[in-house]
Amino acid sequence: MTETTINNRSKGSKAEDIAVEYLENQGFKIIKRNFTFGKSGEIDIVCRDKNVLVFVEVKSRSSYEYGDPVLSMTNAKIKNIRRVAEAYLYVNKIENIECRFDFIGIDLRSSKPEINHIPNAF
Repeated sequence: MTETTINNRSKGSKAEDIAVEYLENQGFKIIKRNFTFGKSGEIDIVCRDKNVLVFVEVKSRSSYEYGDPVLSMTNAKIKNIRRVAEAYLYVNKIENIECRFDFIGIDLRSSKPEINHIPNAF
């Protein structure tokens, strides 16, 4: 692994920690972090919001050189997250439950992170 890869993974983990704390404070129950399915991809956070199973994608930015975090959500990324979510349901034998996909963008440019939570984002 390169230093850049390790640094990006560390930033991603920090952003996910912030997102988990935020979600727990909102009453969500965290079920799983970093669910991976083969080489298909990863879902950052799986949680419950009352009776709804929520798959959460977390993106952070420490600069806006590449734009707002929400701009990272391409159609290909969304399709991949949906595919991994289906795998999560299959692997865990979960049926007949309402699911949704949330997005959390975290702005790390200041000392206090700014959180943009978009429920039912896609």
